[in-house]
This record gives sequence, structure tokens and C-alpha cells, in this order.
Amino acid sequence: MRIGIVNDVMMATAALRRVVTATPGCTAAWTAANGADAVQKAAADPVDLILMDLIMPVMDGVEATRRIMKESPCAILVVTSTVTGHLDMVYDAMSHGALDAIQTPVLGLSGAIDGARPLQDKIAIVGKLLRKPAPSAVSQGVAQAALPGEPPLIAIGASTGGPHAVSEILQAFPAVFAASVVIVQHVDEHFAAGLAEWLTRRCNRAVRPAVEGDRLSAGQIVIAAGPEHLVIGPGGRLSYTPEPRDSSYKPSVDAFFRSAARRRGLRGCGVLLTGMGRDGAEGLLAMRKAGFHTIAQDRQTSVVWGMPKAAAENGAAADVLALPAIGPRAVAVIKELSP
Repeated sequence: MRIGIVNDVMMATAALRRVVTATPGCTAAWTAANGADAVQKAAADPVDLILMDLIMPVMDGVEATRRIMKESPCAILVVTSTVTGHLDMVYDAMSHGALDAIQTPVLGLSGAIDGARPLQDKIAIVGKLLRKPAPSAVSQGVAQAALPGEPPLIAIGASTGGPHAVSEILQAFPAVFAASVVIVQHVDEHFAAGLAEWLTRRCNRAVRPAVEGDRLSAGQIVIAAGPEHLVIGPGGRLSYTPEPRDSSYKPSVDAFFRSAARRRGLRGCGVLLTGMGRDGAEGLLAMRKAGFHTIAQDRQTSVVWGMPKAAAENGAAADVLALPAIGPRAVAVIKELSP
């Protein structure tokens, strides 16, 4: 895998180069000292993955991500030492197409690099996505009956470009809503709480990380917070589980969608949004077979039409809709189910 490194700090660039060259199957194709330089190099010498800093002169990482995804699209991972101080920039970059975010590894006094392994793990995940893995063989699990009075569910899965897409959908929901909303966004566990805050500010809706033991509750909006998969467990309580262990991403959209499909009598809507790979397509098909209405985002409004494309091709999506139409359609589905 050929990797571009974008960072204006020489020591950070050196550390990143060492991490990349120490990762099996990876080479450092080029380096750029600012976003504008990165945009030019991405067009002149396309790579498989770009490690993108945020705070840089000339052009920051958010604008560079937007430009690259528009002009020379490729996988982008935000790697920055300023993550905690600039969370809005992280989610803005993810809205434009960055896959995830992680702290920049640090070159220590001993010569060892602190934080190298987490970055190598992220690079390995991207490699799996780029290889277009086969449909996941997720266990079907045991079917469970929904509890009396359990509210309808809107289950939303997203990856590349997901934060913006999710925020637009949430803004279409009424202030008083009969459904429970659960979001599974591919994001590192350390940034899930920040994403919930970002969505709360963007949408004027209370969004919080899902907590072990939460019940589905009308009007509640929660987001999977890792580091494991979020599912609906016994008694209708939200739970975290390490299974399936071989999933490219934790949390997995497929894992949550399948757990919803297993809950006999539960109704609502499954939504699969923009993202690289095919996570969620098989789970959305299971939801459709279980009686949920299912929606996939269309090609024109997706940053990356991978996950929703897989759902459109395998028959999982009853509707394939442009992003502005998805929220209102989900609201209409819930109104039809409400007494």
C-alpha cells in the first residue's frame, strides 16, 4: 500500500515515515508540508492512503481533505497531535471523507515511537477495506421477542462522510419523536463522545454515547461508542460485545443491524449511509427480511458509494434515496407505525 504523509512538523513526518516503512506491505510514497502541497501531490501521484494532519500553514487538513476527495479521491486518515483541541476539525474532515482520526505517534528520547501500534492497526483496517472483502459471515444469533410498548427503531449506519450525512438526517426529525434512534458510525472509540457533542451542536438534538444497559427509548438518540460492537441484547438492552472478532471495523454496522433484525416484533427503519467497504449491507438485508423499512443513500450524494451500493446490489434497500430525502422518509415510516 502506497501512503502519502501530510504534516508540517519535520519530527512528526519522520516518525510517521518510520511507522509506515515498518508496516508490512506499506511504503511512504511522498510527504507534503501543507494541505495545498498535498492536494497537488495527490493529483500528480495518486496513493492508496493519506495520513493527514489538521493544523498546517497555507491550507489546513479539513480543506485539503475536501479538495482531495473531490479531485483525486483516496482513503484519508486524520493523524494529528491536535486532535483533542480541535475536535470540530476532526469531524469536519470526516464529513468531507476522512475515514477516522488518531493521535500522531511521538518519537521518544530512546528512539522508540510511542503510538506506532495503534496507527499500524488503523492502516491495516484501511488495507482490508481497499481489498473489498467478501460479505461478513456474522452469526445470526438467537431471535428474541420485543417487549410490549418498545418504541420503533431507526438504526443508522455510516462510515466515510458519515458525520455530515447523519447530521442532515437528524435535523429532519421532529422535536418530539416516537422512535428510538441508534447510530453506528465508523469512528475510533476515543472520538465517539466528541462526535456525539458535535452532532448535538449541529442538529440541536441531544445525542449521547450509548451506555451498556441502555433501553430503546422514544426520542432518545445514541451513538455506538466502542471499543466493541453495539448490539441489542437480552431484554432489549443495548450491549457491547467483541463478536464478531474478525470484523474490519468496531463498531460494526452489520452487528447492530443483525441484532435489530433478530428482535421479533420490533419495527422501524434501517438506514445505510455513505462509506467505504460493505459493512451494513448484509445486516440491512436481514432487517428488511424481518419487516423493517430499509433505505440506502444514493451514489450522487454519497462521499463514497461503497456500503450503500452493496445494499442496493444485494436487495437490502427498499429505497435508494438522495441524502435530503432520507430523513423525511424515515419520519414518514415512523408515523405509519405509530398508533
